[in-house]
Amino acid sequence: MDKELNRIIEVARNVSRPYRVKKGKTFKLKDYSPGDLGDFDKADKQRFQEGLKSGVEALSRLQEMLYAQSRWGLLAVFQAMDAAGKDGSIKHVMSGVNPQGCNVHSFKAPSSEELRHDFLWRCSKLLPERGMISIFNRSYYEEVLAVRVHPEYLQKQQLPPQLVSKDVWEERYEAIRNMESHLARNGFVVRKIFLHLSKGEQKRRFLGRLEEADRHWKFSIADTTERQYWDQYQHAYEKAIRATATPDAPWYVVPADNKWYARIVVAGALIDALSELDLAFPEVDAAKRKQLAAARRALQAG
Repeated sequence: MDKELNRIIEVARNVSRPYRVKKGKTFKLKDYSPGDLGDFDKADKQRFQEGLKSGVEALSRLQEMLYAQSRWGLLAVFQAMDAAGKDGSIKHVMSGVNPQGCNVHSFKAPSSEELRHDFLWRCSKLLPERGMISIFNRSYYEEVLAVRVHPEYLQKQQLPPQLVSKDVWEERYEAIRNMESHLARNGFVVRKIFLHLSKGEQKRRFLGRLEEADRHWKFSIADTTERQYWDQYQHAYEKAIRATATPDAPWYVVPADNKWYARIVVAGALIDALSELDLAFPEVDAAKRKQLAAARRALQAG
């Protein structure tokens, strides 16, 4: 890697690592401010834009090596309250990545077929291949977030009654940890992004959607319904992060009240993850070099 890429990687680490949670045992959500801006100035839009541009370019170069080498894979899980900016973060941060090397999967309410399988099934079948980045816009974590806030959802999952005990959430955390550890042992890097939005900023964004006609499509009455469960969701997120943040699959609790800064931190987290791998373009052996030299001579002669 050249000096400029190494410089951006170092910046990415400095920006993202303050929000990384590798050991969840003592994690408390209140220790992370949704409005944090690191050493950025809210008014310095140019610096935000330049920071994101550099991050996108670095991520593109690392993804190209990931794809060419085809040894590792990356799973990036995005979770957040409504209006926290998941779609925008994915759109902007991944804007420089070759579409051939990246898949984005959005998970809505489970279908009847999905409900007939275990809670990890619908996400498991969409995990990345080697050389690929898979983005999960929501994920299997909904099973310990939305389902925990609305335990009546468990009734739709056709589980044997004796399996729905007081330990069901701890059992699901264990299943998630085991799956993520299995992925890590097989060369698939897992990074989990929680876009941490304040309740006040969510209200402001909802009102903005209502006030602009071309954003009405983004508003759902269900959004305001779920807002009534704000405290329960904060509790569920804290529990989930505490139970599943590991060195193999850390969480990033990304301040999301400022969209530009959130995108820079997200880019930094993904750059940091890829930079820790032994990425390189495949080396060409002597026989291949001879073939290439012969091809060059043939082209020049023609």
